[in-house]
Amino acid sequence: MTVLSPRALNRATLARQLLLRRSDTGVRDAVAHLVGLQAQNVRPPYHSLAARLDGFTPDALARLMTGRDAVRMVTLRSTIHLHTAEDCLGLGPFAQLARERELKVFRKGLTGVDLDRVAARARALVEEEPRTPKEVREALAAEWPDADPQALGIAARCLLPLVQVTPRGVWGRSGQVALTTAGHWLGRTAPAYDVDDIVLRYLAAFGPASVKDAQTWAGVTRLRPVFERLRPRLLTFRDERGTELFDVPDAPRPDPATPAPPRLLPEYDNLLLSHADRTRVIPAEYWGRTWVGNMAFPTFLVDGFLAGVWKLADGVLTVQPFGRLTGVEREALEEEAARTMGTLYPGEGYELRFGTLVP
Repeated sequence: MTVLSPRALNRATLARQLLLRRSDTGVRDAVAHLVGLQAQNVRPPYHSLAARLDGFTPDALARLMTGRDAVRMVTLRSTIHLHTAEDCLGLGPFAQLARERELKVFRKGLTGVDLDRVAARARALVEEEPRTPKEVREALAAEWPDADPQALGIAARCLLPLVQVTPRGVWGRSGQVALTTAGHWLGRTAPAYDVDDIVLRYLAAFGPASVKDAQTWAGVTRLRPVFERLRPRLLTFRDERGTELFDVPDAPRPDPATPAPPRLLPEYDNLLLSHADRTRVIPAEYWGRTWVGNMAFPTFLVDGFLAGVWKLADGVLTVQPFGRLTGVEREALEEEAARTMGTLYPGEGYELRFGTLVP
């Protein structure tokens, strides 16, 4: 069985992630190919696509959202993602498994609470009109005064496929989080995706990968039977630690020597979160250096691997490399920063500084 080095895995993953070279894929198709974008904050989906697509403009994604062709909701790993409308509906039952795992953490605050009634009451509230999380908590707490209000709010989020309605998440606009159900917002329902197809899409976007990698990406367990069922249709490899890796046959696996240009990524980019073994992207010595407390920083890649963090504030783009950059690497990073700023903030001046953001 062929053994893939971390660098070989790095280049294969970057190619799937549209990060070896920018793609001319349309915005909607890119979001679908990547099986959604992390959207814990408002800007990350835009930054993610700016790093991946040639000719991207923030307005292109904003139009998908205002046209209800893309939505923000809690799905993979029970975290907020931006998905196409089709994936929002089709991934719903699969993502429900991750949300139910989160709900178990809060069951102590829901003692004696009928969760079916909570779901029915929450659905009625948000389908009457979009409600803020605070409004949902308060309404539920009025009916279950002995329960933990936070747990009630989490229960509603975990039991129902709730989407954040626009203008929340729309570039250049502001709006607090307001929720309704996916079916109500989109005006339709759709059949659930087959789990085999979901795993194949994961491999196409993140492979080659192990069973544990896929479970980490999804936030669910017990995917081994799915991989075994798919085994005849997949290629298999091993990493240098002996872990078995699976892959779809027609996916790119570039030469490990393929150049990888610098890329500025947002905080929580799925490239960094979708494998149990993240050494294909994160050098061991840099693990844990992209956040302070509960604050995560945007990151950047040099030669395909995590190389530092950055921050934009008050017209100043501060870049902190974790190690020494060569003159060529620094120049390429400066060019990538200029391109990113020109894509996301055209016509706005900025100052680039190399400084310290995290210890």
